[in-house]
Amino acid sequence: MNFDFSDDQNMLRDEVRKFLINESPLIEARQVMEQEQLYSQPVWRGLTGLGVTSLMLPVSCGGHGLGALELCVVAEEIGRQLAPVPLASTLYLALQALLLGASEAQQQRWLPRIADGAIATLAAPLDAAQGMVLPRFDGRALHGLAPLVSDGEAAAFAVVLAQDEAHRPLLVVADLDASVARRRLATLDKSRPFAELRFEATPAEALDACTDAIAVLAQVRNRAAILLAFEQLGGADAALEMACGYARERKAFGRAIGSYQGIKHKLADIYTGNQMARSHCYYGAWALLSDAPELPLAAAGARTSASAAFSYAAQENIQTHGGMGYTWELDCHMFYRRARQLAVMLGSSHVWREQLVQNLERQLVA
Repeated sequence: MNFDFSDDQNMLRDEVRKFLINESPLIEARQVMEQEQLYSQPVWRGLTGLGVTSLMLPVSCGGHGLGALELCVVAEEIGRQLAPVPLASTLYLALQALLLGASEAQQQRWLPRIADGAIATLAAPLDAAQGMVLPRFDGRALHGLAPLVSDGEAAAFAVVLAQDEAHRPLLVVADLDASVARRRLATLDKSRPFAELRFEATPAEALDACTDAIAVLAQVRNRAAILLAFEQLGGADAALEMACGYARERKAFGRAIGSYQGIKHKLADIYTGNQMARSHCYYGAWALLSDAPELPLAAAGARTSASAAFSYAAQENIQTHGGMGYTWELDCHMFYRRARQLAVMLGSSHVWREQLVQNLERQLVA
């Protein structure tokens, strides 16, 4: 088994990294956060121009017809720069739902819009919440509330988990037009906003190829978990680099603080956690590419380890910077905010650990 990316995929990584370093430095995320913008429009346009939004789309829908590995590479670089763009809502969530649940004719209608840079999202509970009241679909239109939607204020259209007249769950897709009332929600990381959507007779259509909405959502959640884990991995590596850079420059008692064991051991622990997460992410990428039956196990492992690695790296980056690390002027808090928000985006660590344990138990019984 090959545990590394190909030359072409690494070339894609280099191109995306160069673009993001030039066009989306940390000051870009800070500006979006401080000015409470929805996202960075220049960066999103640039990524669309690079073909990022077309990577996983079928050629017949204006895409490149590539696999999930290329998107994993991009996700890691997005995480490294804390890029304030709606990549997760559009490509990890909405796109995966359309690929799994939409008919070919529906894909022909909706996917080219993503290729052209339209923002999409998924309005569905992905945190294993039970008993949530879903919007109602009467066969033609949506009525009701979607309470927590990633990039809901900026999205042009959404895949929505709704219920029909018989209270059966189904997935529908709808343009988010003037019939949708949007309300921004307070979030820890304002560069990754969420919104509440209220549908008032919003025209929609059911996804024709989706016979089991809950099963499709479970697949979407596992796919998104792996892609989001790569984003967390990139952020964890960047936080480590930031901490190491400061430890080399900052002096105390005539020596760089990085020469003291208290700092060296801290940085070594971050590195170890990041490499453990990388192993799980690569296993998840393999499972995602091959659609392996181990996908739920791999997704849980990647999600659990990457959340822990990014949270620890962001926290210890602040500690390495000492009292300055807590100030608004330094960028340490931006990694901490992103780490905390991503850690709960698809459900808490407890939910993912439970999924990990359940899948390991099934393997032992089989």
